[in-house]
Amino acid sequence: MTGPIRVLLVDDQPLLLSGFAMILSTEDDMEVVGQVSNGQLAIEAVRELQPDVVLMDVQMPVLDGIEATRRIVPDSDAKVVILTTFDRDDYLFDALAAGASGFLLKNADPDHLVSAIRTVAGGHGLLAPEVTQRVIARMTGGDPAEGAGATEEDSGGDQQPGQGDPELRAKADLLTDREQEVLGLVAQGLSNSEIAGTLFLGEATVKTHVSNILSKLHLRDRVQAVVFAYEAGLAHPAG
Repeated sequence: MTGPIRVLLVDDQPLLLSGFAMILSTEDDMEVVGQVSNGQLAIEAVRELQPDVVLMDVQMPVLDGIEATRRIVPDSDAKVVILTTFDRDDYLFDALAAGASGFLLKNADPDHLVSAIRTVAGGHGLLAPEVTQRVIARMTGGDPAEGAGATEEDSGGDQQPGQGDPELRAKADLLTDREQEVLGLVAQGLSNSEIAGTLFLGEATVKTHVSNILSKLHLRDRVQAVVFAYEAGLAHPAG
């Protein structure tokens, strides 16, 4: 990417908009190109300003952040990070289904926020550590210790943990054994360098494997890869 990362801020609380803008203004590689207060304005701003990353609140008047994300992602190259105070399963999974590339809680520290924007702008997905277990639990039919509230009914009814969706398992057969191994480690939240160390590979080789995985499975980023891996039964929660 040439030039600074162009960021659009979307939140109905002016003080939060100002705070986020202040944090990002100190970063040489970032530029806040707009600040709007609801999802409908966000859609219009994305068309006009063409940001690289949209920091999107969930609960807003006129149009909420989930629906705005659902409309923005197919029609632009902007990556959406859902940013909310609400640590709730329905927001998380609705956001992922809508095409969000990341999900962070508003209590994340400034360094984490800045790092998240760089990660997403670079074409990668992310989830806040606080909610990663919820993805795993929902995809496998489990129930994380902190109480995600996922139930057997929520998790797909008769599908058992690790069994996987047959259609997705068939798609996964497009991957080589090594690519399936890499995908399983991606689903555990490991970075490329950590995967390289685990498999005794070069980091560039791991990066190539990840790119091949996303291409073969027609996935947008690592967040979608995580969801795919658990739904297909290729990854299992630790322990």
